[in-house]
Amino acid sequence: MEIDRRAFFASVGGAAAVSLMDSEAKADALEDFMTAQLDDSVARNQGTAAPAKKFPTVAELDAQIETRTYRRGAGSLFAGANHVKKVVPMPANPTLLDFFTLRFAPANHVLQSATLAKKNGMSEEIILACLLHDTVQCLMKTDHGWWGAQIYEPYVPKNTAFAIRHHQTLRFYEDKANGYEYPDLYRTMFGVDYVPPPHIEANYKRLLKDKRYILPRQVTVNDLYAFDPNAKVSIEPFIDIVGRHFKQPKEGLGNDNSPVAHMWRSIARPDSPL
Repeated sequence: MEIDRRAFFASVGGAAAVSLMDSEAKADALEDFMTAQLDDSVARNQGTAAPAKKFPTVAELDAQIETRTYRRGAGSLFAGANHVKKVVPMPANPTLLDFFTLRFAPANHVLQSATLAKKNGMSEEIILACLLHDTVQCLMKTDHGWWGAQIYEPYVPKNTAFAIRHHQTLRFYEDKANGYEYPDLYRTMFGVDYVPPPHIEANYKRLLKDKRYILPRQVTVNDLYAFDPNAKVSIEPFIDIVGRHFKQPKEGLGNDNSPVAHMWRSIARPDSPL
């Protein structure tokens, strides 16, 4: 049976979720996926309707917490199902491109998102937001919109930081008029009966009244909720945009005594015990 890697990754919560699984968990997930694919294929061949896709409930996902060796909200640099690898030391004065190469890589998701935004004619501020919007997940996944906006705020345009911060909220609310449908990936990740927490709901109501609403909405529209393993992407098409809109400190990220320098140092030195 031919496996659609993109569909498989989406079924288990994305490539990041797969990377955190041990070999046994990956095998079990792949077997479940192949079984469902086979059932669908048989149903189609027999002329019967395929069974509806089954998404987990919030309670079922909650029951899985104590079965894992990691926290789902931990950044990818700090979590591993079995073990983590040594990181390559950063240069003395690291740039954003150094972090893309040595800490965010392979960064396929954000590179594909930025590529789509560029193809769709988005402004450079939004293309930059798409390029950066999920990179902070190497440090922290929980409330990553706010974490992401904070780490970039001293260095990017205000519209870019605003779009990064609030894309997290708008992901949970459909806006078909602007081309956004709630993704099946979230039904898998959060549960089919998931209700966003109060701070997300309150922020959504504020955003509906904000004249800048379209900025984070454009990030969600150009976000990708499954991964294309055949896409050829790189940072190269975005170097000029980064050069025009990212205020690279001459001391290097983490060395400039900014209010967020400690966040960059944490990404640069994830094995430091204190």
